Amino acid sequence: MPVFSHASGLDHDTGPGHAERPERLAAVIEALRAADPQLDLRQAPAATRGQLLRVHDETLLATVLESRPTGRIPLDADTVLSPGSAQAALHAAGAGIAAVELVFAGEARRAFCAVRPPGHHATRDIAMGFCLFNSIAVAAAHALDRFGLTRVSIIDFDVHHGNGTQAIFEAEPRVQYVSSHQLPLYPDTGQRHERGVGNIVNLPLPPRTDGARFRAAWGERLLPEIDAFAPQLVLVSAGFDAHRLDPLAQLELDATDFAWLTRELVALADRHAEGRLVSMLEGGYDLDALRACSVAHLQALSD
Repeated sequence: MPVFSHASGLDHDTGPGHAERPERLAAVIEALRAADPQLDLRQAPAATRGQLLRVHDETLLATVLESRPTGRIPLDADTVLSPGSAQAALHAAGAGIAAVELVFAGEARRAFCAVRPPGHHATRDIAMGFCLFNSIAVAAAHALDRFGLTRVSIIDFDVHHGNGTQAIFEAEPRVQYVSSHQLPLYPDTGQRHERGVGNIVNLPLPPRTDGARFRAAWGERLLPEIDAFAPQLVLVSAGFDAHRLDPLAQLELDATDFAWLTRELVALADRHAEGRLVSMLEGGYDLDALRACSVAHLQALSD
């Protein structure tokens, strides 16, 4: 199965002690190669300004692309711009576009994007929560415009709510956003009553939620919502920070739980979208857990 990535992801320098560090991407690629010596690793192109402007304002593009820092610049308490950040963000967004093009060309049914920085907290005009551009939103908007789709589902199982993705699409009925996430936890959005125009489905999970309760929540509430929407394309914000070892949250999942959900999403894509599914790496900050979960996720996608 194709995996899109780019070496520029290693050049986004968040500084000493930052959870979202270059070693994350290196660990994922290393683990995927160890699990599959024949890994189909492809170079992610850079997104264009026009592709980014489908979901972002010029002000955000100016901040990320035109600041040209000579050192690290804090955009907020968690989000950093460094000399290599612009290229990393461009190629992260470009990976999703390339993967969407690939699955619609019929070259593969599914693809994974091993990229950083993550994206799902970035809003139309604000970089936040480690995120510069909202790569999954860029991919969804590209799919709508390029292929004339009327139903795209974005599935987000990162432990943090994808407030940026929700904000970008909350008034767009062609895009369904479905998320499970821990609450209370940054960014403290994603309550059940946040419904958009009926296209937003949030399921907050309390701290210490284990795999059995996580699977029940998806099986009873969230997967049926996706099934009813019948997406023509499934996009996945694949954050692995709901793992029990993750230092930034308090859920208690393991790699088998992510593999289970991935298989369920593959089945939905097979049922409604001719198998078309694109997954993009979001969070996950314990390197051992990130390795194990990435491999489990890719194997489930490949199955």
